[in-house]
Amino acid sequence: MKLTNRSKVVSNKEQSAMEKMYLPGILKGMMITGSHLFKRRATVKYPDELRPIAAVYRGQHVLKRDENGAERCTACGLCAVACPAEAITMESAERKKGEEGLYREEKYASTYEINMLRCIFCGLCEEACPKEAIFLTDRIVDVEFEREDFVYGKDKLVEKVDKRVDVTKRQTIEVAEFKKLPGLKHNQVFEGKKLKH
Repeated sequence: MKLTNRSKVVSNKEQSAMEKMYLPGILKGMMITGSHLFKRRATVKYPDELRPIAAVYRGQHVLKRDENGAERCTACGLCAVACPAEAITMESAERKKGEEGLYREEKYASTYEINMLRCIFCGLCEEACPKEAIFLTDRIVDVEFEREDFVYGKDKLVEKVDKRVDVTKRQTIEVAEFKKLPGLKHNQVFEGKKLKH
C-alpha cells in the first residue's frame, strides 16, 4: 500500500576507489568554500555600522507619556494578562494629591517590570493596552552580562520628557481613524465629574 508519491528509489551501488578516498567530496566542498571568498560579506561592524531596520520591527519596549508629560499607564494589567511568555509584572498605587502632573489617572503603576529574557517580542502587550501606554520600538535591547540586568524597570522603560520616542509607525491606521470619530471617549482623562479634552 502506497500512501504518497514522495518515495525515493535508493541505490546500493559500489563506490569507486576515488569515492572511497572521499576526494571528490572534499574537492567539491573546497570549491564551494572558495566561491564564498569573493562574495560580499553578510556581517556588519555593529555598532559602527547598522543594518536597515523595517518599520514594523519590534524591539525594546517604551512606556509612553501623554502630551503633558504624565505617564499613561494605569496598571490595569491587561498587558501582563495578554503576554504569552508572562514576562510583564507590575504593582499599582493610588495617585496622591500634587502628583497630577506625574500620572495621568488616579491609579498608576508604582513598579512595572519586563523580563527581556522571557519576552518574545510578539506585540500583544501593545495591542491589549487600552491607554496606548506601551509600545515596541525600533531600538535594540542592550547587551548585558548578568541575568538580573535584563529585568527592565520603569527607569529604562518610561520615555524621558525631553526625549520622546516616535511610535507613529507602530500605530495602525484603524486606531488613528477610530480616534478621530466624534463623540467617543477613547483615551481621555476623567477629572472630577467631567472628561478633560
